[in-house]
Order: sequence, then C-alpha cells, then structure tokens
Amino acid sequence: MRWLKRHEAAGKTGQAMDVTQKLSELLGMSAENEVVEFKEAKNSYSFADLGKYFSALSNEANLKRVPAAWLAFGVNNSRQVVGSAYRTSRTDLDHLKEEIANKTTNRITFIEIHEVAHAQGRVVLFEIPAAPQGLPVAFEGHYYGRDGEALSPLNLEEIERIRAQAALEDWSAAVVPEAGLGDLDAEALRVARKNFKSKFPDKAGEVDAWDDRTFLNKAKLTVKGKLTRTTLLLLGKDEAEHFLTPADSKIRWLLKDRDGKDRDYEVFGLPLLLAVDKVFNKIRKLKYRYMREGTLFPEEVDQYEPYAIREAVNNCIAHQDYTLCGRINVVEGDESLTFTNLGSFVPGDVQRVVMEDAPEEHYRNRFLATAMFNLKMVDTAGGGIRKMFQYQQERFFPLPDYDLTKGRVKLTLNGKVLDMDYARLLASNGELELREIMALDKVQKRQRLDADEVALLKAKGLIEGRKPNYYIAKRVAQKTGQKATYSKNRAFDKQYYIDLLCKALGEHDSLTRKDIDELLWNKLPDWMTDKQRKIKVSNLIGELSRKRKIANQGSDAHPLWALINAGD
Repeated sequence: MRWLKRHEAAGKTGQAMDVTQKLSELLGMSAENEVVEFKEAKNSYSFADLGKYFSALSNEANLKRVPAAWLAFGVNNSRQVVGSAYRTSRTDLDHLKEEIANKTTNRITFIEIHEVAHAQGRVVLFEIPAAPQGLPVAFEGHYYGRDGEALSPLNLEEIERIRAQAALEDWSAAVVPEAGLGDLDAEALRVARKNFKSKFPDKAGEVDAWDDRTFLNKAKLTVKGKLTRTTLLLLGKDEAEHFLTPADSKIRWLLKDRDGKDRDYEVFGLPLLLAVDKVFNKIRKLKYRYMREGTLFPEEVDQYEPYAIREAVNNCIAHQDYTLCGRINVVEGDESLTFTNLGSFVPGDVQRVVMEDAPEEHYRNRFLATAMFNLKMVDTAGGGIRKMFQYQQERFFPLPDYDLTKGRVKLTLNGKVLDMDYARLLASNGELELREIMALDKVQKRQRLDADEVALLKAKGLIEGRKPNYYIAKRVAQKTGQKATYSKNRAFDKQYYIDLLCKALGEHDSLTRKDIDELLWNKLPDWMTDKQRKIKVSNLIGELSRKRKIANQGSDAHPLWALINAGD
C-alpha cells in the first residue's frame, strides 16, 4: 500500500526517473519470478501470448500480495537489454490498453505502459495490476498463472484461493470495538431512520419504537450491536474519523473555471450520509439552453439530472477501495462533472452493466452496499448506471464517460451538447436502440469503435469512413440536416488536391510549404487532426516530386516548390 502511494506520487513528478530505476531493479534480479517476465520482442509479439501473460502475472501478483507485476519487452532471459521495436508509436501502445481490456473478463488493463530509453536500446515496460480481491483475471475466458518461470493454466486451488478473498475480506464489515453510540451523529441517525422508513414502508410503524441500537441492527449497520466501519462511515461524527485511520473517509469538491484553474473547493468528512447532500448543494444548478429548432428541443433543461449526481457520489462511497487511503473527488468543470474513487471497477465492463441492466455479482464492500441500500442511498438491484445513461440520452447530451485505468474509476458527465448534429440524430430517430446510441456516442467523441460496433452501425447505414475515422452517414446526414457536415467529413479524391496545388503553382510560379498548407488545410476532412493534415500534405508534395511534376527551388530547411516545365 505504501509503495502504491509512493508510485502514484512519482507518476506526477518524476515518473521517467522512477521507471528507469525500476527497470534497473528488475535487471538486477538473480532470476525471473512469478511476477516478473522478460521478453526480447525485438520487432513484434503475439497479442494472444501478451494477453496470457497479462492474466498470469495479474493473478500471481494477487497471490503474492504485491500491487503490480512487470513484463519487459527488449530484454533477454539473461536480463540483458537488446532493444525492442514493438509498437513504436505511442498511440499504438495506448490503444493496447483497450485491446487488452476488451479480452479480460473484468476489463482489467495495464496500470501504465512505459517506454524506457536504455543505453542498449528501447525497453517497453508493462505495469500490470494485481487481480482484484476475489476476482481472478481471465484472458479470452481462460485463467493463466505461472509455474515457476513457465506460463501455465491457473490451477483450481489458486482460482478458489483468489475467489475466497471476497468471502474472507470485507473492509466495511470490520467491527470497531472502541467506538460507541456516542460517536454517532444525531442528525445522521435521524435521516437514516427517515430513509429506512421510506425504503421499507411496511416497517414504518415499528421504527419509531426501536432504540438506536435496535435500529442499527435492523438496518444492518452493526453486527450484534457492535459498531462497524460502515456505521462510522455513514453515521459517525466528524471527530470519529480516527477510528477509520489510515482510510481517508472524505469527499473533496473542487470547482474549476473554463481554463482548468481552481476557483473553489471544500472537503466533507463524516458522516457520509449527510455529506452526499452537502456535495450536491455545492454543485451549481445551472440551466442548459438549446437553440430553438422547430419542436425538436425544449427551451431549457437542468444541466445535470439530480438523480445522476447523487447516484454518482453514492457509487463512489459504496465502491471506494478504502485500503488505498485516498479521497473521493468531485470536480466541477465549466460544463462537466467528474467523479473518481480508488479501486478497480468490480463489474468489469460498463457496457455490459448498462446493456444487461442486471445486479452486480460481486461487491468490494458488501456490508456497506447493503447498509446503503437499506438507507435508500443505492440500488443493489442494479439499474443505477443505466438510468444515468438514459438521463443523458434524453437531454441529447454525450453519454457518461467511464475511465477505468490507473487503478481508479473515473466518471464524467457532460453538461452540454458536444455535437448538435448528433443531438439532431437522436431527436429525429426514436427507434435507435441503446447499444446503437452508445456506439454513435463514440463516433461523436472520436473514440475508437470495436469491430462489433463498426459492423452494427455500418449494417444500419449510420456511419461511413475508414477505420478509425468514421463519420455520420450520408443518408442520416440528409435526413437530419447534416449535409454540410457530411461533405466536410468526406475526403475529396486525391486528384482534386493535386489539381488544386498544380493550378496554384501555375498561377504564382512558386509556393512555400506554408503557402501550400494554407491552400489545402481547410479542404481536408474535418475529422483529420493537425498532425494528420500535415502528413497528408507532405505525402501529396512527395508524390508530385517523385513523379517529377514539381521541384524544390529552395533549400531543405526552406523549400520553395515550383512546377517543372511550367511554360509547357
């Protein structure tokens, strides 16, 4: 745990130095072990084998009770650096996180993929998280482990040992013998009784007759009358937080301006039952006003659905890994809300949770989740996350964004329409299924689609373009008034750009690279980044030069392009 905190801090200040040091430590080992593996991978490496090692090293890290395992590419079995050209593009390495997540049952992926510039060559250092407590990690449905240095199926005894952790360890259920009723907040107790009666109206008549100890037992906040960590988290006085040390039982609200600078903040401690409302009341209740277009849009709506805010905060409380000693954060941006809690996303796959709309099979804090259900804070029957998606959809806002990397769950709610064309599509087509809307949401956010999503949207005629730069289809564009957007996204034939450039050269005798960029820049598709536009223009110039259509009359540093035989 202490190592984790040091590592996270290092990641913000001097990560390159720390990773180089980590590589030196690994190279100094006498031999590989169950949580360290070296591979030459000089040019490439099988994705299937990488996935198997990911599963094996993650499971072994859990069994060895270390926070992370390490896989190094560019190092031979003698621990000599030989260099690796595996995925030299940083973008390709970053995409690998999602590729692995798509194949693991709990959508676990790398903590980070580091590139280390060693004197003997480039080393790719994969930092693999330990499997969550109670949840062994499988790759493509199979569990892997290590038999010494060899890769092998995870044996049944080890699988059951990991699964048994869920039954044996529940931080939230631990009794705190030193704490008593005097450590509980009177107002929190009153609200807890009120919420319990609302949740279970058939017992409302009995609740008022119960003393505090009886009520806490009935609400499953205590164990045989003894206060638990859950009791203190939800109902404890602020000064009782020392009973939960070293856990940081606080929620921090932070307000940022349009430029990302801090404007205001406040930290809320125990009791968390009351802290939820305090955080909610800090968040600005602004209205979002649509540009009126016929009857498609209402004139204004709340920027955020109150249910979604409360659900997000309560989920952070219920699923925080308190053993990691971090705070829950709520960051209010100019037009977005971000919620973060430490620990992996136990259900594994957000899309599966939304589409199946089913109760979770595992809970990190089962005792806490049950108590929060009884106090009407969360719904353990499932459906909370799906409702958040539906509320965003009804506003025509981008769907909730989940980032499950870096050992935490990060949820972002956007409080505005990012792409009016996408909003028009939702407003004019009420027959779209949720999975289609989720896939189209990725298109508007320029996020990668997996093969199934591409097939689904292509079959429905909703998108066009080539991987990974898809855009809204012509048929849909015409139906929803997006003809201009469609044309701006669709690339012209290459000959169009060549003719345009040659015509300009004929008119002006010569053009600098800056002149050529200005000529073609806005003619290229809207989906292209500046880097992609730069490469496209360079390729056009290179092709014309190789075909001896144009020549550089300047220098390499300051090229001046002109037509060859311009007078013909």
